[in-house]
Amino acid sequence: MTSPPIADTRRRVELTVSGMTCAACASRVQRTLNRLPDVSADVNFATGRATVTAGATVTDEALLESVERSGFGVALHAPDVVDVAARADAEHARAVWRRLVVAVVLFVPLADLSVTFTVLPEWRFPGWQWLLIALAAPVVGWAAWPFHRAAAAALRHGAASMDTLVSLGVLAATGWSVYAMFAVPDPVVGASGLALLWRPDGAIYLEVAAGLTAFVLAGRYVEAKAKRSAGTALRDLAALRTSDVDLIGEDGTPTTVAAASLRVGQRFLVRPGGTVATDGRVVTGQGSIDTSVMTGESMPRAAGPDVDVVGGTLLLHGSLVVEATALGQDTQLGAMIRLVEQAQTGEADVQRLADRICAWFVPAVVVLALLTLAGWSLAGGPAERAFGAALAVLVIACPCALGLATPTALMVAAGRGARLGIFVKGYTALEATRAVDTVVLDKTGTVTWGRMALVEVACAEGVGRAEVLRAAGALEQDSEHPVATAVSAAARAELGALPRPTGFVDEPGLGVTGEVDGERVMVGRHLLFVDVGPPEPASLQEKRLLWEEQGRTTVLVARGQSVIGLLGLADEVRPSATAAVAQLHRLGLSTLLLTGDNTATATAVARQIGVGSVVAEVLPGEKAEQVRRLQAAGATVAVVGDGVNDAAALSVADLGMAVGTGTDLAIETADLVLVRDDLRVVPDAIRLARATLRTVRGNLFWAFGYNVAAIPLAASGLLNPIVAGAAMAVSSLFVVSNSLRLRRLPLGSEEL
Repeated sequence: MTSPPIADTRRRVELTVSGMTCAACASRVQRTLNRLPDVSADVNFATGRATVTAGATVTDEALLESVERSGFGVALHAPDVVDVAARADAEHARAVWRRLVVAVVLFVPLADLSVTFTVLPEWRFPGWQWLLIALAAPVVGWAAWPFHRAAAAALRHGAASMDTLVSLGVLAATGWSVYAMFAVPDPVVGASGLALLWRPDGAIYLEVAAGLTAFVLAGRYVEAKAKRSAGTALRDLAALRTSDVDLIGEDGTPTTVAAASLRVGQRFLVRPGGTVATDGRVVTGQGSIDTSVMTGESMPRAAGPDVDVVGGTLLLHGSLVVEATALGQDTQLGAMIRLVEQAQTGEADVQRLADRICAWFVPAVVVLALLTLAGWSLAGGPAERAFGAALAVLVIACPCALGLATPTALMVAAGRGARLGIFVKGYTALEATRAVDTVVLDKTGTVTWGRMALVEVACAEGVGRAEVLRAAGALEQDSEHPVATAVSAAARAELGALPRPTGFVDEPGLGVTGEVDGERVMVGRHLLFVDVGPPEPASLQEKRLLWEEQGRTTVLVARGQSVIGLLGLADEVRPSATAAVAQLHRLGLSTLLLTGDNTATATAVARQIGVGSVVAEVLPGEKAEQVRRLQAAGATVAVVGDGVNDAAALSVADLGMAVGTGTDLAIETADLVLVRDDLRVVPDAIRLARATLRTVRGNLFWAFGYNVAAIPLAASGLLNPIVAGAAMAVSSLFVVSNSLRLRRLPLGSEEL
């Protein structure tokens, strides 16, 4: 007898983890969770989330206790409470900013006085020590408190991170300075400053403790700002959901209820200007739906009986009764939210590099400092000499340059790019450009302007252009359809004021009819004329078919019993698109046009701008899947988009670039934001990001190289702690100077 198959009882649990300050913390939480039997966990430091797949025997309490034992706060994640997480991220960023401001403000006078009283002891006055302590205490105590707290928590669990080294350096520098100020006699007045620099006696370097705190806080603030963007993207997606819905009762009367109470099979009313509550199928009614937010199509879609509609789209006009076919996570909008959320689980290697190295670097430095102290003591050297050498090891190893390596390059790049309308949002963008070889361009709103425009007019024999525009523009004034808006705007631009129509009738999805100047006028698709309109002249029919092959939207205009003209409309291509594609090709990148619009339109646009490959008529989830297919084939993909429908593809891509005129969601999801209405900044953005990545890697190389070279000198007693602090400052200055070179990076868009 065959045994029945065993059901898969594993479940997915999401946790919100608080208190993580670096990627090493996330790794520790992940290791702790994965030690539990039948548990597989992935922890994302950027979003503060842990995604756990656990067996049925693993309780939520066991997962929570495991994370708490590792020294972090934890709670079950509530996916619908997005505002709470956003407020927490915002408050964290503000808290870091407050500490940074205090550290910077007090660092300036502290550095001046600390060095002055060391090099020029004759300037000391009674109580000078207390003045320095008053300036340093808020920095090394309050501003640096997060580092001390995180270091203590890591120590309790036998771990180390960047916080450990920062805290140790700050405390050591402060402790030695207090000792030197109160326990060591003042140097002989008149001694040369150079001699004092090489003597451990009277060495004060409180500015090292304050500067280290300020530099690392600056980096943490950049990280905090980047972390906030993850929650904002998901909140913008969730905002597309409507909170209320007009539910149709058994008697056919609509009743407003909470959208969450809607069930599959129930019917609801969508009013003009309203949002479709969920995925469904139209039962009765006619209307025109703006689907650009979900599919990227520039043209609204006609909706009628048996037509499927998507939740989150907007009904422009008409009225629909829709039967719900999917709810919540099963809808296309729910799938998009999951895609964006899953795509944001990656971590940046550059951001993790310093923390990974510090995992062994910190214990090694501490051991080396202790060995230095013991070695000098056993050699019979003075206690102050031994302590000074050991302290020099700690100070020279303080990761000041490491803390500056990434944020300074990112800040300079941000300022450099801002002049051109390019905003680098985070470390991931820098890494992604290493091997980008394919650029995927969205069409509507990215390559094109995202709005319809009249591009050509064809007239019947004996009819003038002004006659066609007057009749069509006057009638279309009373329609809110994007095509009607474009026609009436073009007519007013050429002819001025237009007469008001009478007897206006809207034929949803087909066109409009009415009277202009006392004559019957029809404006609409050729299908409107098949049954009720006058015949289409052969010359105009030939022109219409040609324009439609070119991807244009065509509108016939009839007056009385004759078709008098044909209007060709298109979503205009940005003038800079062709040059941008050419520059991308010169950079050795291949290009692809990916859009939800129809194939004919997409092909025509691609041919116009020089893009060789086209994938059209794809839904938002399919856009992300197309990107994944390219990646599976070995391509490293950059996506340029503007709408909510591009958010998933932007997140899945190795490099996401959003045009700033697009939706907030696309901007929050992308790695680079392009706020200039000129696509030529796309190749410049890639050049800038690549140069920034090279700078970051160079900074890290020199920062680590400085430690490798300087620590042996400190351990041998050749460096006084003050000199060690000065050397650390020099290393930081080198990192900053190297980053400032990005300001002189030549970019072609400056010539625009």
